[in-house]
Amino acid sequence: MVRPQEPVVTGDAVVLDIQIAQLPVRVLSSLIDVTVVLIIYTVGVLLWALTLSQFDPALSGAVLIIFTVATLFGYPVAIEAATRGRSLGKMALGLRVVSDDGGPERLRQTVFRALAGVIEIYALTGFPAVICSLVSPRGKRIGDVFAGTVVISERAPRISAPSPMPPQLAWWASSLQLSGLRAEQAELARQFLSRAGQLEPALRDQMAYRITSDVVAQISPPPPPGTAPQLVLAAVLAERHRRELARLQPGPPTAPQQWPPAYPPAAPPSSSGGFAPPI
Repeated sequence: MVRPQEPVVTGDAVVLDIQIAQLPVRVLSSLIDVTVVLIIYTVGVLLWALTLSQFDPALSGAVLIIFTVATLFGYPVAIEAATRGRSLGKMALGLRVVSDDGGPERLRQTVFRALAGVIEIYALTGFPAVICSLVSPRGKRIGDVFAGTVVISERAPRISAPSPMPPQLAWWASSLQLSGLRAEQAELARQFLSRAGQLEPALRDQMAYRITSDVVAQISPPPPPGTAPQLVLAAVLAERHRRELARLQPGPPTAPQQWPPAYPPAAPPSSSGGFAPPI
């Protein structure tokens, strides 16, 4: 039985449709990374023994200590910083480290994870990491808890793409406040739109009106008066999806996309809002 996991929520209270990595996959990824590190360390120690051990003991010991720190700490920091949260093991299994809010992993978070990894993975053979991941709702190890990160799966089954943005509602959707929209409401709307064509017209209209009423009650500003319920749902889901992708995009945030408005900006919707109910 798979234990339910907490969703990833952005600072704008938007629930991201991403899958948190399961513990067995993370363990296999860590085994790959540990194997690579041990191979590098073993080769380095052999070279050290063949070349530097014959020199001054203090110099040889200092070089060995520096190499050990560089291998166990510097290597994980360097590769995760260069690949935006991916190590060799994570690349092989389709995993990535992201911030708790779904943004790219920051350098300081990489450092915290690597420091904790030296203790919980190498010094204590990984038992604290496994135990912490088992009790954490997001499957976090100790390093993730201190760093404020979470490991996600990029190969998890993807939720079908939302309906395209209705051009006539793009200007309205770009100004939406979506913090009140719950994940289950968005998922219900997505499932309805994906199956709307299979429903009887009367039932489809009734469901569209009911679902849209629940969604509109949680967002602001209200949609333009007279807008069809299905168009309202499509606009909300498309804008929500766009913001999620923008949040996960590495690099500086970009300005919101400007959609060509079909309604004149000078005529905003009335405070009563509304959409066309079924007749």
